[in-house]
Amino acid sequence: MLDLAIIGGGPAGLTAGLYATRGGLEEVVMFEKGMPGGQITQSSEVENYPGIVDIVSGMELMQEWPKQCMRFGLKHEMAEVVRVSRPEGLCYKIELSDGSSVGAKSVIVCTGSTPRRAGFDGEEKFFGRGVSTCATCDGFFYRDKEVAVIGGGDTALEEALFLAKICSKVYLIHRRDEFRAAPSTVERVMANEKIFPVLNSVPVEVYGDEMGVSGLKVKKKESGEILDLPVPGVFVFVGSDVNNGVLKQEDGSFLCDMSEWGEVVVDLAMRTSEEGLFAAGDVRIMAPKQVVCAAGDGANAAIGAIAYVEHLKREKLC
Repeated sequence: MLDLAIIGGGPAGLTAGLYATRGGLEEVVMFEKGMPGGQITQSSEVENYPGIVDIVSGMELMQEWPKQCMRFGLKHEMAEVVRVSRPEGLCYKIELSDGSSVGAKSVIVCTGSTPRRAGFDGEEKFFGRGVSTCATCDGFFYRDKEVAVIGGGDTALEEALFLAKICSKVYLIHRRDEFRAAPSTVERVMANEKIFPVLNSVPVEVYGDEMGVSGLKVKKKESGEILDLPVPGVFVFVGSDVNNGVLKQEDGSFLCDMSEWGEVVVDLAMRTSEEGLFAAGDVRIMAPKQVVCAAGDGANAAIGAIAYVEHLKREKLC
């Protein structure tokens, strides 16, 4: 029986493991089917993590994290978790893809979310080299330059407004003739002289060279006209998929309370509606989607898990 099972090996999961083991929990296993590090390892440049002075790649930022986290006893199980359930009593059941299972007194879910792709040519090729899904992370690299934002919802418009503070011009490309964001946000966008809406249009191809993106081709839906935008940065905001599958039960319900968008509902201590079950990082509600925030979530969740497991042991409940 594990004291704590951590599902996911990104910044939230690794930090949770560090704090849990250093805080006294004895049997702590992090389940991650691949190498630890998370989505940030795909980023080519990171310059906003506290204490890291030089610009580093996401891979470089994360390369020492597993070593630090495991020196206190965290174990990495290279296995895929398919479901977390609570069949009876207080303890949890961690079901693995090979058909085996393990019990745990507490669980921290750190499975993150996956940004959706818009599907235009070159999007995958240049992802991390000019194509991004995070304006907060990468916007600074395009200071005083022109960029394109793809999307028409609240996130796309809010990120366009953010980029307009940094960049000289922001093309806002949307496939419909009107935006789907809150009216107040739309009003702010339309009043911003740096933002140029390109409506009824779809991205066709992003192109560039070994150095990165140099332009984006956009097609007007009605006329078929191709616009060639000379932008070095393309930001895609067409939604994201929360990786909540491990919490789905056999009857289709979820183990804990979820938002209407499939995010795990937590309080400020990362506690879910199920005692002993925590969620950290991009899988939770209102996640800022920043490495430093995910790490903070992991620490918070681990502190809560330590207190919960200590309570179980003290009361001899599990």
